[in-house]
Amino acid sequence: MKIEIIRNNEAVASAEKEKEVYLVFQEEYAEGDRIVFTPEKEGFVTLQFDAVLGRATVYSNGKPFAMNIPFGQKHDCYQESVFKGKMHFLWVREAYEWEYSCYRNLALNPYDCHEDESLFPHSKANIETRGESVFASRNAIDGIVASNWHGLWPWSSWGINRDPQAKLTLDFGRDVVIDRIILYTRADFPHDAWWTEGTFSFSDGSELVMKLEKKDGPQEITFPAKTVSSLELDRLIKADDPSPFPALIQIEVYGKEA
Repeated sequence: MKIEIIRNNEAVASAEKEKEVYLVFQEEYAEGDRIVFTPEKEGFVTLQFDAVLGRATVYSNGKPFAMNIPFGQKHDCYQESVFKGKMHFLWVREAYEWEYSCYRNLALNPYDCHEDESLFPHSKANIETRGESVFASRNAIDGIVASNWHGLWPWSSWGINRDPQAKLTLDFGRDVVIDRIILYTRADFPHDAWWTEGTFSFSDGSELVMKLEKKDGPQEITFPAKTVSSLELDRLIKADDPSPFPALIQIEVYGKEA
């Protein structure tokens, strides 16, 4: 497996090794830089591409992962020191079986980003408010559940730009068995509205309507275990409230590997 820092289409730093590899990059990132991780094979990896974002166990489809280092408003959905400074530690290893075989939140990936479709879970949405990073779908699976404000991290959310046709897609990249979903909706009242319900459509063809309420905190639904590879959340019904701004802070999907 290999980790590279790519600048102007050339590697300015790289490290390569079987099963576990790390890279210390002793420079400030420049605008246009990319982190590229090339796995040995398809399967689970545990990785850390930034000290603040921390470690995550994710599923690789075997294709290279590429992430643009965020600058400007693209950085607003991250804690202020993420990808900053003159010393960076990047690390990947093959995941231990017990890291991914347990019952866990299968929707967590703080390294999810628009430009990548090789590490899972991966999110995408048909609407993101004004195309701003603080309203991108990735914010709904970054593990941060602060919901009593809106805008910059840690209050970044999936914003739907007032569009009732908004849809969030969560792709697991392989079959998983799930039986529980927890949502955190944004609760910056009275700036925010809320949804009274949303509909989950699963890759197995089934659907599930989740009733929601005006709340700062987790809202949970459980159901008989089902095997799926992806889900969609749409048909979001806004409450009768003067605010036009409902938003999603976090989605957690619990289960195990199929």
